[in-house]
Formats: sequence, structure tokens, C-alpha cells
Amino acid sequence: MNAVAGAVQALLVIGGAPLLTGLMRQVRARLEGRAGAGIAQPWRDLRKQFLHKETVRPRGTSEVFRIAPLVLVATSLVVAVVVPFVTTGSAIPPAADLFAVVALLTLGTVALALAGLDTGTAFGGMGASREMTIVALVEPTLLVAIFALSVRVGSTNLSSIVSSTVHDPSRVISPASLLAAVALVVVIIAETGRLPVDNPSTHLELTMVHEAMILEYAGPDLALVELASAMRLSVFLGLLANLFLPWGVATSPDPLSLLIGTGAIVLKVGLLGVALAVGEVFLAKLRLFRVPELLAGSFLLSLLAVASSFFLA
Repeated sequence: MNAVAGAVQALLVIGGAPLLTGLMRQVRARLEGRAGAGIAQPWRDLRKQFLHKETVRPRGTSEVFRIAPLVLVATSLVVAVVVPFVTTGSAIPPAADLFAVVALLTLGTVALALAGLDTGTAFGGMGASREMTIVALVEPTLLVAIFALSVRVGSTNLSSIVSSTVHDPSRVISPASLLAAVALVVVIIAETGRLPVDNPSTHLELTMVHEAMILEYAGPDLALVELASAMRLSVFLGLLANLFLPWGVATSPDPLSLLIGTGAIVLKVGLLGVALAVGEVFLAKLRLFRVPELLAGSFLLSLLAVASSFFLA
């Protein structure tokens, strides 16, 4: 069942991630009084980039620039396979460990930052510098927040954490879970480049973070980067959903449970995406020098979550 669930999760993330992005854009458009391009527009953009655009790479770039999109997609895909989204089990149990998952996600971010530096442009270097500043504050928070959930379980394996919450739903409303959930929400906003940390729809050079690193990509390379970014957003929202709201996750190997688990994760991720899009309509982008304050606050919340998991158990 775990192998089948892993394959289903991979297909869901690859096929559904662009649709999630399109749904969020459509929600924002409607709330802002615009018609919107439709939920399927990201897939149409990817098809155009893959099939009708040629690959153009800056002169003087190395293999780092060429393989960064592949690394970004590969790490996102591996995480999508191993994290317990549809079932409480994992297709590759050793890789479902908290530290392994965070390392994979960080590897993709670092690869893209190196690609931005490899172009030798001012904007690429600026975006990479900003991204590394954010990552240096985000990754410890991600580790500590999920570690707070693992204290009671006695394991950093994500499958064990989700399974324990399924069998003991009262843990969802514990102080440790609530504090860790708030910290993880801030982490997701920062890691995926959403408002108020970054504006995913901006093209104003002085405020860009993610977009500044990918300005030199075109054609299939750009499509891979955009697909990987959408996949990472889906993975993070799925992780948030199943760590704190694991209802509907399959615990048995029968096909009906697998079908229910698939529908549950699609529904939860969709609702979280809509909530994130609605929140962005009412938020303004923070100044870059205020972002570390926000991330430091989330790190403090994650530390409080760890402390409460020990002392309020």
C-alpha cells in the first residue's frame, strides 16, 4: 500500500500543484474585482514553455545553472513521495524522517540560489542573498516546530507523528501543537515566497526575492522552476494539513481508504490554499529589513512549542 500511495502522491503533486496555484490566483482575482485567467492557466503556461519556447541560457553560466531546475524538481518530487499525505505510512520510511525531508527541501532552495549567483547578474546575486537570509531563519524554525510534535511520539519520523495524532486527536489542541502550527504557517509563507514576505506576482526588481533568481531562465528550464515552486507549495500545505489536521488519512491498505485519503488531502490542501490567497488580499509586503523580525518571532514560537511539549505533557 505504501508504494501505491507514494505513486498516487507523486501524481497528485505533479498534476495538482499548478491547479492549486491557479485556484489561488483565481481567488485573489475575484476578491480584487477581476475576472481572472482561470484555474488551468498555470498548466497552459507550462505547456507553452515546454512545447513552444526554446531553452536560452546566459553566456558564461556553468552546469550549476543548467541542473538547478532538475534538482529543484527532483527534491520536491522525493518529498512528495515520502511524506505521509494519503496514508500514515511512507513509501520510503527512512527518508520520511524530519531531518531528511528538511534537508531535501533546503537542497532545492540552495541549488536555485547558486543558479542565481552563477548568472553573474546584479539581480541574481541580490535575489540569492535575500533567499539565503530567509532560509537561514526559516529552516531552524521548520525543524524546531515539527520537533515539538515529535517529543511525545519519541521519533522524528513524520509517519509516526501523523499516526500518533490520528490515534490521539486531542493532541491537535495541545499548547505545543497550536504554537507549532502558527510557527509553521509563518515558515510556509516565507519558504514559498508569499505575502507579506515576498510577492509572487511582482516584477519590481528592488522588491523581488524568488523572481530575481530566475530572471535568466526561459523555455523548458523556466517551466521546471515554476512547476517545482508550485510543487513545493503543495508539499508544504500538505505537510501542515496532515501534521495538525490528519483526519481522513488512510490507516488501512484497502482501496476505499486510499481513495478517502486522496480526497481528504486534496480537500485540505485546497482549503488551505484558498485561505492563504484570501489572507494575501488584505496584506501588504513587509520591508525586507522587517522580515527577520517576523521570522525570529516564529522561531520563538517554535521554541515555546518545544518547551510546552516537555513541561505540559
